[in-house]
Amino acid sequence: MNDFAVLWDWLAAGVRWLHVVTAIAWIGSSFYFIALDLGLTKRPGLPEGASGEEWQVHGGGFYHIQKYLVAPAAMPEHLTWFKWESYATWLSGFALLAVVYYAGADLFLIDRNVLDVSAPVAILISVASIGLGWVLYDLLCKSPLGKSDTGLMLVLYAILVVMSWGYTQLFTGRAAFLHLGAFTATIMTANVFLIIIPNQKIVVADLIAGRAPDPKLGMQAKQRSLHNNYLTLPVVFLMLSNHYPLAFGTKFNWVIASIIFIMGVLIRHYFNTVHARKGNPHWTWGAAGVLFIIIMWLSTVPKVLTGEEKLSAAGEAFVASTHFPAVRDTVMGRCSMCHAAEPGYEGIHFAPKDVVLDTDAAIAEHAREIYLQAGRSHAMPPGNVSGITEDERRLIVTWFEEAR
Repeated sequence: MNDFAVLWDWLAAGVRWLHVVTAIAWIGSSFYFIALDLGLTKRPGLPEGASGEEWQVHGGGFYHIQKYLVAPAAMPEHLTWFKWESYATWLSGFALLAVVYYAGADLFLIDRNVLDVSAPVAILISVASIGLGWVLYDLLCKSPLGKSDTGLMLVLYAILVVMSWGYTQLFTGRAAFLHLGAFTATIMTANVFLIIIPNQKIVVADLIAGRAPDPKLGMQAKQRSLHNNYLTLPVVFLMLSNHYPLAFGTKFNWVIASIIFIMGVLIRHYFNTVHARKGNPHWTWGAAGVLFIIIMWLSTVPKVLTGEEKLSAAGEAFVASTHFPAVRDTVMGRCSMCHAAEPGYEGIHFAPKDVVLDTDAAIAEHAREIYLQAGRSHAMPPGNVSGITEDERRLIVTWFEEAR
């Protein structure tokens, strides 16, 4: 056993867990303050400078919260800044990107059927695209277009659609979705690090010095915060998308990613409206549901998968199929280098997800997974490292659909 490989795998697990914890902290505090801000009420008798207040109950206690648009008459001795949740989420996310996708570029990042480049070049493209995304976004926000929230959001969405397509022309489907999430998350964290927090610090310094703060600073920070609000849910999906090969590993994966952004906006619009006490727009859930059905269809064009297969009961039919010998040869030649009791692929020491495909019975038992991940989608092999052909994929589809 390679001790270094085991340690590296545990490093990936630790960094992933850290990323999950910090992301929960950031998203949780962000959603709480958005709901709080939208729910604040202007009532008579508020202190001078207070724009609204809210009474809340939680954990057996009552909380009385007041918001000052500028600052109270006397600055408090201790002021809590909500920033490290965002910073730690991005830093841990980039570390995870490096540990999994950069260190394992040949397996997880590069698909030589999409773009045949070396690992250093692929990593350079990755880093450059993420950084340039923020630069382009920031320039747009500071341009005359930035004065129109609606116009800016439409242009930004168009950019995200282009990036959805562009990443699928550079990397594996799994890496493309992950990079689209990193591209968006970098914009969100940079908003906090380079705009929101610096602007707030300038306002605080002006108040302490007795100067009137520039209102543009608050308007700029509010706009960036609004963008972060609506981008959060799509980023969460993209970061978890490696579990869903029918999303990232199919022909129209970039369209699916583009639709996910619309779904996230619809769901956030619902919660924002309810928290602001401006109604209960149930239509947003209906629209999101329709979009989800469209995604399901896009993932399986031209056929839609229906029903769960009880493969253990149908195993004999899969083995008895006239196509089985050819499918078995494909699986043994294209998949068993990793999915074996003793994997032969460099750096793989245990069969992924403990799926071993070295017997007829094992292949029949996992027929549905083979069909979904290597037939109906290109999720497996990762980056098509074993060179499975389109004819072999079609054979897997025919085998499964005729035998079930």
